[in-house]
Amino acid sequence: MKYADDTYLVVPSANISTRALEINNVEVWAAANNLKLNVSKTREIVFQNPRRRIVVTLPLPLPGISRENSLKILGVTITNHLSASDHLRQVISDSAQSLYALSVLRHYGLTAVGLHAVFHAVVVSRLIYAAPAWSGFITATDRQRADAFLRRSKRCGFCPPDLPEFHELLEECDDELFNKTMNNPHHTLHSLLPPKSTATQRYQLR
Repeated sequence: MKYADDTYLVVPSANISTRALEINNVEVWAAANNLKLNVSKTREIVFQNPRRRIVVTLPLPLPGISRENSLKILGVTITNHLSASDHLRQVISDSAQSLYALSVLRHYGLTAVGLHAVFHAVVVSRLIYAAPAWSGFITATDRQRADAFLRRSKRCGFCPPDLPEFHELLEECDDELFNKTMNNPHHTLHSLLPPKSTATQRYQLR
């Protein structure tokens, strides 16, 4: 999967012996397209299921490629245990720093309506960025931490008191993505939808 100049190579465990060959294929493809694979910036991460009690022997590291316990993919940090808790904690920390900037704006006369608009544009958008991709990999404690941050922002007057709770914001993101996928036949995820049910056509409701 390629995004701009970033390439992500996903190798399932059944084909783990082909990692070096796949990296070589990427390097050959890059050279054929007048590009160059930067090995010094290449990272490897091995995802594991922490709930499985089976002891898994990790493969040997690839030559010249460092192995990491976490990886930032398009701005979202995912750990090798498929957890996004670190990502959410970092986002909340960055958002907390933005509250000082909001207090400065209020000091210089920005109205409550303006503060709420800036909060939504800067803080809320950061909290829910790519949420459908990582919201399933956080814990209840992470959600409580986000709710505590939002309650603090409401007490300080930086956001409207009727701002939905964190889990409601995540649900809105999921619904928005699903509606776009369902109503746009050219959407990347549209082909993954199951065929439409014909059950309602078999009922005579009158």
